[in-house]
Amino acid sequence: MSKIKPSKGAPYARILGVGGYRPTRVVPNEVILETIDSSDEWIRSRSGIETRHWAGPEETVAAMSIEAAGKAIADAGISAEQVGAVVVSTVSHFSQTPAVATEIADKLGTDRAAAFDISAGCAGFGYGLTLAKGMVVEGSAEYVLVIGVERLSDLTDLEDRATAFLFGDGAGAVVVGPSKEPAIGPTVWGSEGDKSETIKQTVSWDRFRIGDVSELPLDSQGNIKFPAITQEGQAVFRWAVFEMAKVAQQALDAAGISADDLDVFIPHQANVRIIDSMVKTLKLPEHVTVARDVRTTGNTSAASIPLAMERLLATGEAKSGDTALVIGFGAGLVYAATVVTLP
Repeated sequence: MSKIKPSKGAPYARILGVGGYRPTRVVPNEVILETIDSSDEWIRSRSGIETRHWAGPEETVAAMSIEAAGKAIADAGISAEQVGAVVVSTVSHFSQTPAVATEIADKLGTDRAAAFDISAGCAGFGYGLTLAKGMVVEGSAEYVLVIGVERLSDLTDLEDRATAFLFGDGAGAVVVGPSKEPAIGPTVWGSEGDKSETIKQTVSWDRFRIGDVSELPLDSQGNIKFPAITQEGQAVFRWAVFEMAKVAQQALDAAGISADDLDVFIPHQANVRIIDSMVKTLKLPEHVTVARDVRTTGNTSAASIPLAMERLLATGEAKSGDTALVIGFGAGLVYAATVVTLP
């Protein structure tokens, strides 16, 4: 018989507060058209994107995270000292170690909170939320801060017609804490590594260490390009529309509800066409509010779901207590979907 005592966590977990940060610079499609042969009409018809936010020198991954996290902590009605763990999902923090989560935890004023980064692309928020729920229920932390943050403008090839218009910067955060009733459903998550080539970094960092520049991509001026995100657009679109709609339905089934029970749908903000296709495939009723924050924020990867959630609540399009389906999907290919009660 085991001598280990049972954990003393909460019976359930819930999202208690949400916060977001969007960089001050707003970039319209006209700026993107300076480096690619396209049109505003083409960009809008393909993606729905009209503007995006790009971070300035002072709007670092850490700085944006701290702003968003501070709002989430205040919204949750707790103090930073009560945060027991900080989970940061990002692919655009370029220092391999230490984790940016440790800097964020310190500057927020937590009391030696556990802190670590995860890399799960556009599904990163769902992964972090699942980890946070487990910590609260298991009892290793009473309150967990989950942050999705990206500076994807640093990983954008402005000469790549297929992706130059897609990406934006920002940070979104939530506080997960104890609940007396179920408020975060079972997570349906997974990966399809056989499709990893469909979304990837153009060049690995070690190519620069080796010093052989013969195979490195060059820009129109003959300069070596910084590594960027590239994707096979049509393959990603088909996968997202057909396979992720199935995952979203599985998350509804796991939570024991139907589409009719939903109040809000917050998918990863990749593309309006993908979002609209998923709405149609899932046969969501007209009363369901659908997040389309991508129009003015662009694709912010791990930050997109909490940023969209924060905006819906701020504008009154969604309200506290609403039942929402959230699903993230992206590079890997990875995905995560769950049903939550909005804070």
